[in-house]
Amino acid sequence: MDPGWRRAYAHDLGGGVREALAEVLAQAPERVVVDLSEVEFIDSTALGVLIEARTKLENRRGFLLASPALETRRALEISGLDRHFSVHDTVPEALVAKV
Repeated sequence: MDPGWRRAYAHDLGGGVREALAEVLAQAPERVVVDLSEVEFIDSTALGVLIEARTKLENRRGFLLASPALETRRALEISGLDRHFSVHDTVPEALVAKV
């Protein structure tokens, strides 16, 4: 995914990540895997971008998050979003996960 994800703060999401996800979702894929391995911190606006993107996928279970670092995983858990997103330890796991 876009290097903008390294620091997934509101000011980094001036449209780049949102637009990249919109382009991918416009192709109506069965599965979208967002690699979070280089995300150092994620704020509420960035989480909102993920939520918005997921709602645009016909099968929402096909929107998967992969490789979140400790702080990113913690943000997903504290917000309760880990119960709504399919979160995987690695990209390969997400690519073969049942959707």
